[in-house]
Amino acid sequence: MRAVLYTTFALVAFAFNSILCRVALRGGEADAAGFTLVRLVSGTVTLVVISYFFERNKGFSERGNWLSAFFLFAYAICFSFAYLGLTAGTGGLILFGSVQLTMIAIAIFRGERPHLLEWIGFAAAIGGLIYLVFPGLASPPLWNSALMAAAGAAWGFYTLRGRETSAPLADTTGNFIRTVPMIVIAAISFLSKINLSTNGVVLAVLSGAVASGVGYSVWYAALKYHTATRAAVLQLSVPLLVAVGGILFLAESATLRLAVAAALILGGIALTIFSRKH
Repeated sequence: MRAVLYTTFALVAFAFNSILCRVALRGGEADAAGFTLVRLVSGTVTLVVISYFFERNKGFSERGNWLSAFFLFAYAICFSFAYLGLTAGTGGLILFGSVQLTMIAIAIFRGERPHLLEWIGFAAAIGGLIYLVFPGLASPPLWNSALMAAAGAAWGFYTLRGRETSAPLADTTGNFIRTVPMIVIAAISFLSKINLSTNGVVLAVLSGAVASGVGYSVWYAALKYHTATRAAVLQLSVPLLVAVGGILFLAESATLRLAVAAALILGGIALTIFSRKH
């Protein structure tokens, strides 16, 4: 029961990150750099407070590591700038499609040899991504799509590095602490363009404190109940949650192109993962 609750909360949090970011950027309530700055700082403050009361003895300030923090930062900054030109549903699809492709590619690099069904799944997933971003009236901007794919790759690495953690809250807190100097340095380059309204700050804090800080800690805690394969499969539900949320909360349209790409990407990745499992 604990595994189900942890996993469900984390996946819903992932989806709401996309929705909150898209609401803030689309409405002009925040710029990408400012949103990311508030998101990571508020997430850090929230985690430090929680860790101080619940895991003070685990030395959370010394937990985590710089490489994981870099992947977390890279995911967050690419994520925000990508959503300047993507709908919530399209962004979520590219993000988690890239996550799964990254995790599968790493498995192959580590020595796993794909069977025929796995290669077919790879071809279908990559074909879906190419179809989604292929130039045309309904295709999303290539630059924004590339940024979201980079965010997905960074999150894939971050997820894999979190599977061995013995203290998910402390490690997540340590990683967030290390992202603060990174985002501060990055934000300096956009200082003249930072635009944050009160609503933008609230949306960024919700994204950072709840959907990111607490959500990622819960995800690290949930990972110990799942194999890498199952963790990858579970994340396939996030693009669909994001697309539904975009339609419900942002009045975004469900296009045929998005539906076809979703079927190819998610179906191909699922085929690859399940064929390897069996």
